Amino acid sequence: MKRMMLVGLCLLSLLGTVAHAPAQANDTGPVYVIPIQGMIERALVYVVRRGVNQAVRDNASAIILDMDTPGGRLDACEEIMHLLADLDFPTYTFVNTDAISAGAIIALSTDHIYMEPSGRIGDAMPIMMSPIPMGGAQEIPDGLKEKAISPTVALIRGAAQRKGHDADLAEAMVRPEYEYKIGDDMICPEGQLLTLTSQDAERLVGEEQRPLLSSGTVKNMDALLEVIGLGDREVITVKSSAAEDIARMIDGFPLSGILMAAGLLCLYIEYKTPGFGIFGLSGIALLAVWFWGHHVAGLAGMGEVLLLLIGVALLFVEIFLIPGFGITGITGLTCILASLMLAMIQHYPGQPWYQPASINPQQVQDMILNLGGGLLLTFVSGVLLGRYLPATHTFQRLMLTKAVSADQGYQASAPTDELRGLTGTAETPLRPAGIGLFGDRRLNVIARGEFIDKGDAIVIAETHGNRIVVDHPES
Repeated sequence: MKRMMLVGLCLLSLLGTVAHAPAQANDTGPVYVIPIQGMIERALVYVVRRGVNQAVRDNASAIILDMDTPGGRLDACEEIMHLLADLDFPTYTFVNTDAISAGAIIALSTDHIYMEPSGRIGDAMPIMMSPIPMGGAQEIPDGLKEKAISPTVALIRGAAQRKGHDADLAEAMVRPEYEYKIGDDMICPEGQLLTLTSQDAERLVGEEQRPLLSSGTVKNMDALLEVIGLGDREVITVKSSAAEDIARMIDGFPLSGILMAAGLLCLYIEYKTPGFGIFGLSGIALLAVWFWGHHVAGLAGMGEVLLLLIGVALLFVEIFLIPGFGITGITGLTCILASLMLAMIQHYPGQPWYQPASINPQQVQDMILNLGGGLLLTFVSGVLLGRYLPATHTFQRLMLTKAVSADQGYQASAPTDELRGLTGTAETPLRPAGIGLFGDRRLNVIARGEFIDKGDAIVIAETHGNRIVVDHPES
């Protein structure tokens, strides 16, 4: 028993060592360079997402962020941080030339930071942008300042702690009232936001003489690859495509909800009209474009498309093959709604989609806005079209609105008045409908009153077009 316990403790110790081992570079994989250039916005998230996914598939040696940014959207910054978390290979940031604001937060989310000689990093305090286009930045009101700064401090400190950087140094980039010094060495006095040059970031501080933030200063990307020992690897630079620019518009609010509503509305109109035509094709095309945009954005995969097709198939079975509306139809609608929801939520590399930690609250909010807005727009448009569309000139040309009558010479069947009074026999039992034989003529008839047995005498009492009513002659 003691030996078994000793072996178990050794195994646990080994597993703990493996679990906390730093990311190691693959011996043969390529190096992926992802540009972080210009303003950080959702379009950049798509590029980073695609680059990270490709790097994971190719078992890359490392990812290097080639960064020159003045900052940008905090929600996009947080999504990029999630994409870079928990990868099995090292990540680097090459500050070339600026990593300001959101750029500094992203840089602190990588394992190592290198800078070019004129590089700068820091100044990550959040600012409020004017809701008016071209309105520029605005000062955050005093009552809301701490509410805006506190989550950003937690974000940047968490990024620094996960990657082994100094969390206090990171906080000094956000809070101007925060004094940061190491021993007697004042790095950033109170009243200033911390922004470091390449020389400041790589200087050695503390008793252990460790670099303040930067692992070194290099003149270009080639020099960086040589310094980190990856100069002989294939370098793959990820670039933004025109499809990703289009996907940004499709994925964003409110176009995503409008496009989805238009597709669902066309399918609803097709369901309410006979046959299959332009509205059905348009609905399928619009939803296909919607899914394509989310697929290019890295959100919707084949799983979501398959789930949508299963939902549509179940609805088809419920409508055309099974009477009423029950479990099949409800399951079909559930599959369709689930596919639309999953197609608007990011799936991070290496993390299952069902884990709450892998779901970004901002994306859930955007999903609710797009899906809820799309369904509401579909409902309102359907009600309005059902009320006003039949009265339009175009719709009137597609349907018959003129009534015809017998007075105008229109009849649904040939006249049968001359048959009244004919006598014959019931060729089949009349229960109450059956066949009567009148000389050499066999007619479909219906008995009036009680049922008539086969072979009994009958007489035609009434005729109403194709409806011939018979009775016993003695009646």
